[in-house]
Amino acid sequence: MSERCTIGSAKFEEYSEKYKDFMFMTRRDGILEVRLHTDGGPFQFGWAAQAAYGNAWSDIGRDLENEVMIITGTGDMWQVGNIEIWKTKFLDWPQDRKLKMYHESLRMLENIIFCIDIPTIGAINGTGSHWQMATLCDITICTEDTDFFDAHYLGGIPPGDGIVHTLQNLSGAKSAAYYAYTGKNINSQTALELGIVNEVMPREKLLSRAWELAEMIMQAPRSARHLSHSILSRPWKRALIEDQGFHLTHQLLDMAMDEEGVVARLMKIKERFSGK
Repeated sequence: MSERCTIGSAKFEEYSEKYKDFMFMTRRDGILEVRLHTDGGPFQFGWAAQAAYGNAWSDIGRDLENEVMIITGTGDMWQVGNIEIWKTKFLDWPQDRKLKMYHESLRMLENIIFCIDIPTIGAINGTGSHWQMATLCDITICTEDTDFFDAHYLGGIPPGDGIVHTLQNLSGAKSAAYYAYTGKNINSQTALELGIVNEVMPREKLLSRAWELAEMIMQAPRSARHLSHSILSRPWKRALIEDQGFHLTHQLLDMAMDEEGVVARLMKIKERFSGK
């Protein structure tokens, strides 16, 4: 059979339009660039965006024309936090909405690993939340001014959304515990030394370097690309199966019992987040 099977495949023209409020997508010679954004500026996280992540990874993975994927952000921030989304305490959320968040939080990470069978490159364009998605990529590069951090524990919440999980697997258990408890910034050079990123680039060279890496990867035969990615992503598949549900359940359980609420607690220590 010489023709590729198209049953269940996704079309770039359709899903790039469907997710345009969250991601600008461009494709050239099989290389797909996914640029996160909100209204054309730095990406602002919210519940609709969280749902879009998992669905987008699934659609991208079902498009046989995608051969390498680059994920990056807009402007000088990877993502911008949105404290407004926590004004209603998780304790007061409807039960069905809590369950929906559990599934969407898992798909945000799981689908980028289990649904995408092509080499991936994360190009982190600055400091921001949910950077674990870019570090799940096969190759991760970042700008010189990027800081990595996890503020969950500072806000009185167990760190279960995947950031600490990726730190445990990339930099080791002791390092992950230290940065989880302290919320301390990890600058780009330290991130390089810890193995969180592969390269640190000047901002003006970040995206061109990502494309250079993608074009280098494209030089190998298609089967080699796909099967190499399968080998290289296997440790993440094992890690996500073994621990991500455990981590996330502990975070959400604590949040479901939290009578004070995230916003009230963060306001007490907001000075600790200066520059984050």
